[in-house]
Amino acid sequence: MTIRVVLADDHSVVRDGLRFLLEAEGDIEVVGAAATGREAVRVAREVKPDVVVMDLAMPLLNGTEATLQIRDALPATRVLILSMHSTTEHIYRAFQAGAQGYVLKESAGPEVVAAVRAVHAGRRYLSQKIAETVLDDYVRDRKSSGPLDSLSTRERQILQLVAEGKTTAETAQVLFLSPKTVETYRSRVMHKLGVRDFAGLVRFAVQHGLTPLE
Repeated sequence: MTIRVVLADDHSVVRDGLRFLLEAEGDIEVVGAAATGREAVRVAREVKPDVVVMDLAMPLLNGTEATLQIRDALPATRVLILSMHSTTEHIYRAFQAGAQGYVLKESAGPEVVAAVRAVHAGRRYLSQKIAETVLDDYVRDRKSSGPLDSLSTRERQILQLVAEGKTTAETAQVLFLSPKTVETYRSRVMHKLGVRDFAGLVRFAVQHGLTPLE
């Protein structure tokens, strides 16, 4: 049985490399690709792949939020995170969103093939450089909610776009909202997070993996 895969990464060289690596196996077919989180959700809905290989640091909609939307729309589709981040916060949020596997980019290559096959088979996969006990302990011992948990999905989307430098008008266009509604959400986010200015929003978004540093 052929495993149908969608590749979601904002760097074309990474997508091309993954396509070559996966399709060299013979039983894996890349049926779609995306350069933004929103495009990843759209492509996944259109082609209904078995597995989506998703980078966390995606523009417009980060990989965690895109994973959540894909899993909501396509419960049978597995999401494998491919990321440069190895902190427990990034890993926890990815699995909380519904990801089935997590592989570090630094240890990609043949491991990606093994990970795709594992998540397709319904098993969880963690990069060999990530101790599984760290994730298990973190999920089990997490007693209190983090600051992101106080935000709604829409508020997290607003936060990412604002932190990426989008104007109120641009954010409104991306999310199909009115500029006034965007301003209301932004004020609500700042109040919930106790942030007073734009720089504080950017720092928070980067620290919590909602948007990349670049």
